[in-house]
Amino acid sequence: MWRSRPTRLVASVGVGAIVSALAAFHASAQTTDPAAPGALRRILDDNDDGTRPDRRPTRPATDRANVGDRPAIGFGNPPAFGAGTTGFDSTNRPRRKLRPALRPSGRPASATTPPQPAPLSLAPPLASGLPSLSGATTPATSATTGATNTTQSSTTTTPPTTTPASTVTGSIAAPPTPTRPSSLVRVPASAAADGDTTVVNTANLSPTQATLLRRRTTAEDDPFAPIGLRYGAFLLLPAVEVTGGYDTNPGRVPDGRASWFQVYAPELIAKSDWERHEVTATLRGSYTTYEATPELDRPSFDGKVTGRIDVTRDTRLILEGIFQVGTDNPGSPNIQAGLTRFPIFTTLGGTFGITQRFNRVEFTVKGTVERTEYQDSHFTDGTSQSNDDRDFNRYGGTLRVSYDLMPGLKPFVEGGADTRVHDEALDRTGFDRDSTGWYAKAGSTFEFSRKLTGEIALGYLDRTYKDPSLSDLNGITLDASLVYAMSALTNIKLTANTIAQETTVPGTSGVFTRNTGLEVEHAFRRWLVGSLKFNYGFDDYVGSDRKDDRYSVSGSLIYKINRVAQIKAEVREEWLRSTTPVGVNYNATVYLLGVRLQR
Repeated sequence: MWRSRPTRLVASVGVGAIVSALAAFHASAQTTDPAAPGALRRILDDNDDGTRPDRRPTRPATDRANVGDRPAIGFGNPPAFGAGTTGFDSTNRPRRKLRPALRPSGRPASATTPPQPAPLSLAPPLASGLPSLSGATTPATSATTGATNTTQSSTTTTPPTTTPASTVTGSIAAPPTPTRPSSLVRVPASAAADGDTTVVNTANLSPTQATLLRRRTTAEDDPFAPIGLRYGAFLLLPAVEVTGGYDTNPGRVPDGRASWFQVYAPELIAKSDWERHEVTATLRGSYTTYEATPELDRPSFDGKVTGRIDVTRDTRLILEGIFQVGTDNPGSPNIQAGLTRFPIFTTLGGTFGITQRFNRVEFTVKGTVERTEYQDSHFTDGTSQSNDDRDFNRYGGTLRVSYDLMPGLKPFVEGGADTRVHDEALDRTGFDRDSTGWYAKAGSTFEFSRKLTGEIALGYLDRTYKDPSLSDLNGITLDASLVYAMSALTNIKLTANTIAQETTVPGTSGVFTRNTGLEVEHAFRRWLVGSLKFNYGFDDYVGSDRKDDRYSVSGSLIYKINRVAQIKAEVREEWLRSTTPVGVNYNATVYLLGVRLQR
């Protein structure tokens, strides 16, 4: 009994397979005509003729007008009014036909040929400057003939054809790049013969050739200027000069003894790099040593820190601090006889001010406080003397009004007053040297297209001393700092200043000093700069008959090795002529050779 069950299962499977094969054959034999015998039966959604309905929405009449009477086929709702014609179209409607592009000759471009940019020819001077382009050809094979076009003229542009032009001598043609834009480089107008700016396609140029075609960058004013160091938001410019030389009269006295000497001069300049406000520090120092006259060894330091706080666009706060270290100049009447070394003085002070701008008018008000102290004098016999009578405090203020008359010209009027109070009521000779003074000057600042820059002012100064036996110190003043760029290689500099100095000469109120300098600087090469200087100074010892005329002429040559090192050589001649010739007049010649290291 159980043996008959498999037999029945096999028979059932065979019968099912036969029935399926017959049904498939019968379905393939049916026709699509519903009227034909044995055709497929209609469904409820079919049309009367047995065809399926078109459920895709048709384009409105206003939209179909752009593509003719042909009905548009698509999906979903029609696009809203003002919809764009580019990008992805979810309705699957046919694209609107655009107006055919015109060839340079005016004929519409072929639908099978993509529009190609016209070849741009280089000007003869630029082509001659690129000899490597003459042999660097990139042939482009035609789709039908495989020929290479190498007969384009350097002066005539040929309309592009189906065969792209190659790069040849004197002409660079852009290859067809329909899928990716070419890299274009603009050649400056100065490189073209006709003075027009040219755009060159560099798609087929090597990196070296493309670099030659880039716009030239502006040359640096000084290619040997220091690079500096970055420390946070500050740029630091450190430097040091080591100079050796020979001075025929270092003491600046009649028939002085000559000596070799060395000067060590470090310096540091720091500038802030903030979007607003500014801080600048200038620190310069030196120490001079003499071999034959060690009593003349002396230090020198001049430090100044300036800050600006931008409160608003028209309001700024000014902060300044100074620190000076030095001695009296050799040959000065303030120097006592028999000193083992010059007494050192220090000056420490600060300034606070505010600048307010009203349209073109600018007001600046400053207040200053300074303190000056001298060391004691030490003599060769082992004794010493106090210089407390030379110590004093200075209090002053200035007001400056300027007006922007025109670009590069800003005239101003400035006035100031100060008072000096000494620690000792009477000095070593019995005079009361406390004084008050004022000054007024008028001038202008200049900045004419980098030709003339700087400032010059003419004014008057007056100082009255508390001791009635001391005469008033007054006179005309000249202050200037101008730079005139005669040419790209030659500059002319003018400097001038007028100051009222303190003195210890009995019966003398002070020293009215005027200094004027003229310098001509010429660059024989960017790395070789020569200069010629002339300086004149006049010292008027008010209250006495002494008046000194000081002269100085020097020539120097600077060889700039690189941005780090420079070598400087200088020869200077100095002489003084006084109305008191006995023990005063002198001549001196100085030879200098040094090296400067900077960063």
